[in-house]
Amino acid sequence: MASLLQEELFERRGQAPAPSKDFCQLLVTRRQVIFRWWRISLRNECREARPGEIKESHEDFLDNSSLQIQIAIIFGAKVLEHVLNLCRGKFDFLERLPVPLLLYIISFLELEDIARLSQVSHRLKMICNSNALWEGIVENLCDTITPEMRELAQEMGWKQLFFTNRLQLQLQLRRRREK
Repeated sequence: MASLLQEELFERRGQAPAPSKDFCQLLVTRRQVIFRWWRISLRNECREARPGEIKESHEDFLDNSSLQIQIAIIFGAKVLEHVLNLCRGKFDFLERLPVPLLLYIISFLELEDIARLSQVSHRLKMICNSNALWEGIVENLCDTITPEMRELAQEMGWKQLFFTNRLQLQLQLRRRREK
């Protein structure tokens, strides 16, 4: 399964916390963790500072608590946890799947399972609540979708349309016709 991974597993860029204005980059490849920084300062003594870089193998990174602390301070504990998992060989392949493939897979799930899956991560929440997914679900479950229903779905969202009861839906369609 690891052979399906790209060379670059993870990258994050950001600014060090105040009062520092240093710019930092964290890059995790299949074999290394690379931490780079650029000093940003108006002080004369810091103007000559060169960018820095630390490259460590995954095994060495797991033993380097000072670099781990620095990453947690700059990028947060969740990023550090993710990087540690990558270094331990714990890859989240579901998160790496392309959106069209995830939409296809999710479209076969029951509604309860879609709701549970949306709680797994921010990315999956966005996909599980996307108009693209719910448009497909509505099209699969409804016999006919009129152009009026399509317009209403574009306004209110396909998920909202799906969960609107028939009486309310008919009332909204009637109001649209009257306008």
